[in-house]
Amino acid sequence: MEQHRTRPAQYGPRRSRAPLPAQGRGGAAAARAPVGRVAGRPAGRPATPARQAPGAGSPVARAVRALRGMPNPRLTGLGSGLFCLAVMTLLGFLDQLLFGSSLTVYGVLFVPVSLLTALWVRRGDLLTAPIVVPIAFAVGLVPVAESGDGSAGRLMGLVTALATEAGWLYGGTLVAGSVVIVRRIRLVRRRAAARNRPPAA
Repeated sequence: MEQHRTRPAQYGPRRSRAPLPAQGRGGAAAARAPVGRVAGRPAGRPATPARQAPGAGSPVARAVRALRGMPNPRLTGLGSGLFCLAVMTLLGFLDQLLFGSSLTVYGVLFVPVSLLTALWVRRGDLLTAPIVVPIAFAVGLVPVAESGDGSAGRLMGLVTALATEAGWLYGGTLVAGSVVIVRRIRLVRRRAAARNRPPAA
């Protein structure tokens, strides 16, 4: 007699099959990644978007970047004096030709020249900038000042121009002196920090 084989009954709850990991783009790499790391990033450290530095887009920051991009030569005391004298004399003649010897235009142009002279002089000759700036102002004022007959008339015109434009003279000299003081303070602090720095082992 032929006997039918019967499959033994399975007791207990039936196990549910676990879903397979996603096989999309990056799925296999995520499945092979060790526990606690996802895409090469340590666990517990969420991804933070890159933040822009505060004030990076402000007008002051743009002005600082523009100044840093400008040429930054280092002139000696004599070089800074010659630079300031040459530029102010050239501006005096240009003022005479283009603006009819306008003392106001000459005074306005004197301020940035004083600033550049104080910025471009080298550290060892910082104190020469506030000295050469007023001298260059007086030399460049010769073609702009009203001149009379003879040397006495020219001298009187120059003295009158210096007296009437003393505000611009003091302003440019003050700008140069302030820049020199700031640069001197930074230089002293840098030297003090270098002296206090421990020697390398």
